[in-house]
Amino acid sequence: MKQVMKLTITTTLTLIMMHNKLKPLLLLMMMIFSSIIAEAKIYLVSVGVSDYPGTKNDLRLPHNDAATMQWLYRENKQASTILLMNKKATIANVKDAMKKMFGQATADDIVVLFFSGHGVKGGFVCYDGFLSYGDVSASMSACKSKNKMVFADACFSGAIRDGAQVSSKYNSMSNNIMLFLSCRSNEMSIETPKMTNGFFTYALQHGLRGGADKNKDRTITAKELFNYVSAKVKKESNDKQHPVMWGKFPDNMAVMRW
Repeated sequence: MKQVMKLTITTTLTLIMMHNKLKPLLLLMMMIFSSIIAEAKIYLVSVGVSDYPGTKNDLRLPHNDAATMQWLYRENKQASTILLMNKKATIANVKDAMKKMFGQATADDIVVLFFSGHGVKGGFVCYDGFLSYGDVSASMSACKSKNKMVFADACFSGAIRDGAQVSSKYNSMSNNIMLFLSCRSNEMSIETPKMTNGFFTYALQHGLRGGADKNKDRTITAKELFNYVSAKVKKESNDKQHPVMWGKFPDNMAVMRW
């Protein structure tokens, strides 16, 4: 529909522009229409669990990580967001939020799931239980976007790559889904009392705000983001934490447009 509309507007204005006196005005109109049509949307579901049932599994910063990511995306006028923290971050609520948000995306839009909390082999620990990577990728695969990504600030998050069963299930549904995970499968996702976010979220939000935009074209690609965040996390953690990026996607896939 967008392509047809764009063709109709462009063709009509081009024909009218044959009258030289109207050229400057109509040229400006063409630029405005093209810009409006070309704008892509961003859909974010941001999840953070610090306060798990009981006390022994509680964490300090994940809820703040999720709030930080929502704040960042809200700075982008093309973004729509849902924030789920602590008790609201149930399996059902996360699935419903993904279905609601990602179902709106067109092919050129960007869809993002951010999760901060406990991580285990094959998925995330929500407030009330385990959310598998298979469930996440199934939700993303059902949407039309060509730019799909999962950011996870969770211990052992790189463990999705361990085990043939988990990897096979993920690969069968993972075209154009980028996983950017805070650490390797045998590493902790580090935070310190001096910081308001974990190392990964801290570097990620700085990168998405523009720090990773190496060529200054206002579009941050997967490769630019990985290079920036990986170097920053390694430095901050004294080489104890190593983010990993995995999935089937092009290096130049847009992860943020400003």
